[in-house]
Amino acid sequence: MTQVMGIVNVTPDSFSDGGQYFRPEEAVRRARNLIEEGAAIIDFGAESTRPGATPLTWEQEWSRLEPVLEGFFATPARHRPQPPISIDTYHPETARQSIGLGATILNCVYAEPIPAMLALLREFPQMELVMPAGCWDQVADDPALRSRIYFDPMIGFGTTREEDLALLRAIPDLAKKGRVLVGASRKRIVKKLTGEKVTGKNLGGNLGIAVWCALNGAAVVRVHDVRETVQAIKVMETIRGADGDSGNLS
Repeated sequence: MTQVMGIVNVTPDSFSDGGQYFRPEEAVRRARNLIEEGAAIIDFGAESTRPGATPLTWEQEWSRLEPVLEGFFATPARHRPQPPISIDTYHPETARQSIGLGATILNCVYAEPIPAMLALLREFPQMELVMPAGCWDQVADDPALRSRIYFDPMIGFGTTREEDLALLRAIPDLAKKGRVLVGASRKRIVKKLTGEKVTGKNLGGNLGIAVWCALNGAAVVRVHDVRETVQAIKVMETIRGADGDSGNLS
């Protein structure tokens, strides 16, 4: 079953929703709402990865994340089990601090910090890691560690339309190597494929990509529009004959 990871950007400058959930209480509320909508994982991020964004030190990043995580874990879930919490960071220091507060997934979009992130996985056996698919060779000889990895094909990270299409078409082969997580939600590839210029009018395109990824073996899709994506994948998997509810953890 393909799981849906809900995005909560604790940033003032993310490309799609920067500033909406910058205050800790707003970010916590957003996370709780996404859980109610069916998110199986919540991904908190405090630094935008859009082109031209200002890099943060780990201390700056953690100053944004710490009150959010503290508030989230202090607030009981209402109707659904508490999902795993992912932290979108390339700072090992932030990752370690997040583990201390209860995060169980690290989402690192850059190759350079991967050795340090893998060291954290070896130190903390409950942890999992999302890492660029291009770093496959760093875990190729360690099946036990590889079982705790999600491989991200890195859609939209300095890539052209043709390169993104090639990455999406390669998902079936990547899924043979391990669990695949795809984060294409609201990225340029959607606008390029739909031709839609107005922000927020590309939901259909985003759902199309999410369903394609689910059909072709992705374990997780990382999205902004959780409710709609959960519905689309649930319908697709029911038609295909899959059992269970795609909004629940497997």
